[in-house]
Amino acid sequence: MPELPEVEIVRQSLDKKIKQKKVIKVIVRNRNLRLKIPTNFSNFLKNQIITNVKRFSKYLILSLSNNSYLLLHLGMSGTIHLVNNKQKNFITNTSFYNSAKLPKKHNHVEIIFKNFKIIYNDPRRFGFFEIIKNTSLLKKRFNHLGPEPFDKKFDYKYVYLFFRGKKKDIKSFLLDQYFISGIGNIYANEILYLSKINPLKKANKMKEKDCKKIVTNSKKVLLQAIMKGGSSIRDFKNISGTSGNYQKNFNVYQRNGLKCKRLRCGGIIKKKNISNRSTFFCNICQK
Repeated sequence: MPELPEVEIVRQSLDKKIKQKKVIKVIVRNRNLRLKIPTNFSNFLKNQIITNVKRFSKYLILSLSNNSYLLLHLGMSGTIHLVNNKQKNFITNTSFYNSAKLPKKHNHVEIIFKNFKIIYNDPRRFGFFEIIKNTSLLKKRFNHLGPEPFDKKFDYKYVYLFFRGKKKDIKSFLLDQYFISGIGNIYANEILYLSKINPLKKANKMKEKDCKKIVTNSKKVLLQAIMKGGSSIRDFKNISGTSGNYQKNFNVYQRNGLKCKRLRCGGIIKKKNISNRSTFFCNICQK
């Protein structure tokens, strides 16, 4: 599943392409995604101008000229493909998984503009579209989620108070969208490594200095990933067809059995399953 940096790169790509563009037509080939696409979806979007492309956590938010919003979540395997009318596209994929080219199957939704169209492809159909009628409802839609890592609310006091009395391991909390919104498995591993915190450490054992490290390194890791275009675990590419390369900076993720990158550490990267997710950590410097 794409995490915050990858969704942000897709947002930037779409913002360059579809901002201030008018929707000419919408074709829905399959309504049966995780949330069923409304029957009025095509008519609702037709003739709307995309005034902005925003993001919250792992959600893309398209602002429309009638002051409503189109919410898009890519789910596990959703990809967005940009297809120009007048040129042959060898690379269409602006998203995280699957082929860089437009697949022949599972193209569920087409949003058509004057000279190009965007196509939503999703083999597993865990992604969804949702119409949000106004700003108030949009805010309400995200009320159940925790703050983003870049939010001012996400500081060490918030983390320390949230962890008080809780016995769940810290790795599971970093993946808990009710605690912090946008971090997934890849970056949780990297954040804990930089913080020198064992992923199995219980939240109620976290000291204030540990909480400060979590906050600082969450921002640091995600910002670096965005600057490097995300992580190309498979075929993630931005609108220009450029691969993300943050994976070259991985300290622990998918490095099990290799030596720790810290000088004079001497540790070996281990792999364990925590909450059914692959977890990578140094057996020496993460305590």
